[in-house]
This record gives sequence, structure tokens and C-alpha cells, in this order.
Amino acid sequence: MGASAPRNAVEGPCGPIHSLPGRCSGLGDSAPAAADLEAAPSIAPMSSPARVSLEQIVAHKRLEVEAGKARTSIEQFKEQIEELGRPRNFFGAVTRHPHRGHSSVIAEIKRRSPSAGWIRPEYEGEGFDPAVIAKQYHAGGAAALSCLTDETFFGGRLSYIHRVRDAAPLPTLRKDFIIDPWQVWESRAAGADAILLIAECLREGELIDLMILAHELQLTTLVEVHDVENLLRVRPHVGFPARSYNLLGINNRDLSSMTTDVNHTTRLADLVDDRSVLVSESGIRTPEDLARLRRHGVQIALVGESLMREERPGEALRRLLAPFDYDA
Repeated sequence: MGASAPRNAVEGPCGPIHSLPGRCSGLGDSAPAAADLEAAPSIAPMSSPARVSLEQIVAHKRLEVEAGKARTSIEQFKEQIEELGRPRNFFGAVTRHPHRGHSSVIAEIKRRSPSAGWIRPEYEGEGFDPAVIAKQYHAGGAAALSCLTDETFFGGRLSYIHRVRDAAPLPTLRKDFIIDPWQVWESRAAGADAILLIAECLREGELIDLMILAHELQLTTLVEVHDVENLLRVRPHVGFPARSYNLLGINNRDLSSMTTDVNHTTRLADLVDDRSVLVSESGIRTPEDLARLRRHGVQIALVGESLMREERPGEALRRLLAPFDYDA
């Protein structure tokens, strides 16, 4: 990702995605029209890096949701949920800090991204085992897990959620393009403890409705923003409908250059009253990065690709969590 990207690029659930102007660029924008959905082609799972517009992904996701609704009703999800226990406390797991020099890392399980392709060659095909990675992350000190479930663009699978939860006693975030209440029910039935909501993909009313439903299903929401504009739109809803179910994520990727800068979080943090719920995302690679965030009151970080590129992600996480003398 050394080459510059056009200014209409945006960051997806866990990697750069290039957005077309006028759609999915803010909470007040319109979702794709019905005509767009009818014209959207069926997209086979990607096998090589490619530029993909956020509009294309969201349009495709709407088609996936409609097809899913035809297969599984919300009533069926309710029956499945009745057989599950209470979700693990994602919010509590990442906001508990034994001392001021502590950081909670949400460690991400991710196979590929549209721009980078397969993160490691062995992650293609059957060489990828999310349960093994979950165990490594748990041993390496993760506070919680994040799991990509989008199959077409990120190589994930919804079934990974149960496999990850069975392998490690950590709460798990479902990372996907959540745009419809049906997906919130689907997430709960799949065993997720938290869901990602990307501000750039949702109108304000849609975001609020999804946050309310998630709370009713006892799911934590991680609401992600990239810039000041979306932060200001989301900020009034942080902690809604209940403080202990809502986190605010700041993505550190510059959407004009696709570079990452941890200082993006420290700058925007001044606009957030309660920094205990802030999650810094993207570009966190060293103990110094975590220490810099702590000095600005941010003690939660979501880290994915830098760990997944290592042969042993759990050991990479352990090195990331090593003490750094900024805390002295």
C-alpha cells in the first residue's frame, strides 16, 4: 500500500477499500437505490488483490442479506439464540485495566483484504485455521478477538465465530458490513459477542436502530469513524442506549493517501469526553505505539494485519504488549 490512492478511498472493516463519490460517505447519505441492487452483479470470492468500491461491497452485501432472508427467518434465529448462553462481555473485557500502563488489544483474525490479497500464502485454502490463531492470541495476552466474516472480499466465514469462541474463552467481535437488522440477529445466532458498525455506511437513523437492537440482544457495538465529520455525527450517540454496550473506534488510516498514523487517534481523542471507550484501529505495530495512545488516555487498540503477517501471531502480540518506558 505504498502507492497513493485516490481521494475517494475508504477503509473497510480491516483494509483499504476505494469508494465511489456520493454513496456511503457519511451518516446522512443515501443507501444504494433499488435499481443499483438489481444491476449489481453476483461476485465470486476474490482470489487476487483488486480495487473494490465501498458502494460495490455494500450493494453486494444487500443482495447477500436479501438472499439470506429467503433462507433463514428472524424467527429461526430466535430459536437458535434460545439454545445459546448469554454473550461474553466484550465491553467489560476491553475496558478493564489493572493499571495505567495497561493496554487492551482486540486481536484480529483475518485471511485477506481486497487490496493486499492473502495475508500469508498458507491462508489460502485449507491452510487457514481460525481456532489455532484464537488460541495463540489468547496465550499472547489478547483481551478480546475480532473475526472477519465477509467471504467474498475478505475470505472470512460466519462459521468462524463459533470455532473461535470454542477455541478461546475471549469475547469475539464480528467484523463485517452490518447494514440491516437481519444481520444483527444473524450475528447473535452465530455466537458473536459484539458487532462492528461503520459510520460511513449507515444513515444516522439506521445506525441508531442497529445500536438499539444490538443492545436488546446483549451485543456490544463498536462504532467506527474515520474523520472529524463522522466523529461529530456519531459523538452524540456514544453510550446509547447503554454506556456498557458501546465502544467508539477511530480508524487511523488517511483516506487520501491510505497511510496510517497513530497520531490520528490522539488528535481526534480531544473531541471525545469519555476516552475510556475509545478504540484505536489500524497502524498499531509497536509497544511505543500503544504507549503513545495511553499517554493520551486511549487504552484499547484493535490490531490485525501486522499480527497476521507473522508466522506466529500470538508471539507477535506478546511482543507488542511488552512494557515500554513511556509509561515510566
